[in-house]
Amino acid sequence: MPKTTAERRPGWRSSLRRSLWGAADYRSLWMSQTTSLFGTGITLLALPLVALLLLDASPFEIGVLWAVEYLPILLIGLPAGVWVERMPLRAVMVGADVTRAVALLAVPVAMALDVLSMPLLYAVTFLIGLGALFYDVAQLSILPALVVEDRLIDANGKLELSRSVSQIGSPALGGLLVQLLTAPLSVLADAVTYLWSAYFVLRIRKPAPVNRPTERNNIRQDIREGVRFVFGHPLMRPLLLCATLAELASAIILALQVVYASEVLSMHPVVIGVALAVGNGGGVVGALIAEPFARRFGAGTAFMVSIVLFTAGSAILPMSVGPATFALGMFVAYLGALIFNVLQVSLCQSVTPPHLLGRMNSVFRFATWGVIPLGAAGGGLLVDSVGLRTVFWVAAGLNALSFLPPLFSAIPKLREVPHHSAEEPPDAAGTAGEAYTLPEARSS
Repeated sequence: MPKTTAERRPGWRSSLRRSLWGAADYRSLWMSQTTSLFGTGITLLALPLVALLLLDASPFEIGVLWAVEYLPILLIGLPAGVWVERMPLRAVMVGADVTRAVALLAVPVAMALDVLSMPLLYAVTFLIGLGALFYDVAQLSILPALVVEDRLIDANGKLELSRSVSQIGSPALGGLLVQLLTAPLSVLADAVTYLWSAYFVLRIRKPAPVNRPTERNNIRQDIREGVRFVFGHPLMRPLLLCATLAELASAIILALQVVYASEVLSMHPVVIGVALAVGNGGGVVGALIAEPFARRFGAGTAFMVSIVLFTAGSAILPMSVGPATFALGMFVAYLGALIFNVLQVSLCQSVTPPHLLGRMNSVFRFATWGVIPLGAAGGGLLVDSVGLRTVFWVAAGLNALSFLPPLFSAIPKLREVPHHSAEEPPDAAGTAGEAYTLPEARSS
């Protein structure tokens, strides 16, 4: 009898078990996020076009439409972490996806009933932001229950890779759908992607632990506990300060990148699109190399190099003289940002006890996403008084400042991202232990 493929290659099954793609729960989580991210990319193009083409919205109204998405973070960003911890994480993610799908379905329905308006679009955008807040906090909290500690960097790298690829491909897909289906029906396509995302979440079989508070606990106490944990941790505090400054700089750049490329560098729209796609390619590379780079040179070195990279990239932008240097600056900035993001998320997940994961993630979301509207609005206000190039230098300066909190901490001396001390299960893609220890620091 001829031998099967698995018999001819005895290491095949064990190799698959060691691979994250061999873990059905992680694979479902990855499919859920990837599907929803591509849909979100479509909406980022389609909703403003609905406002512009069908409602004759002003630039100010478009700006408000963009800012409303971040309003839930400012209003309930911190208590969201407490609520997420007290509920089954899969149910939170499914509920968030269904909420976003229903909100988006309201757009074509309102168009058909001839009741489409800007207040309705604001409400839809608010619900999308609300769903994104709860989905992301729950997704970041459930991941450590699906993979072992030493696979967290790889797992987060693959999730960030799908995010970067969606940023490149979804605008083009969104443009095609708007052209073929019109903007309101493109929004309908996004609603379908959220339903698919919910379906993949339902395929996750392993439940994450739910934090059952004692009667003495209340939301304020739980929030304070989460904030104290993050700001009291010698590794997370400098990372949070670094990430917040970098996100503030990034908000300035992202809000003004098209205006800068068009008005200062005199780039045509097609060239701008190509340059931005090349820049997003840096994020793809960063997500791919984060884990091997940290393993080869040490987590501390990888952290510091990533900050140098996104700072250097943002400094190239105000020195740009044309499309090539503009694309190079964006590429280097995204390269560093994605390496940092993968390592930062992995480290924070590793050193946080399971019952604090929701609150830790909500503190980071509140701080880093909460400054996005501030950066975008502040950058826009500065343009009239100092000019676009100077505003981009301000962003580069903020990135340079973000280097200082990690520099004066234990982060540069880290050999590896902290990991749980519990014994690994036989399946390398299985469940992580709950105990955790800090890694040994590299000797000076």
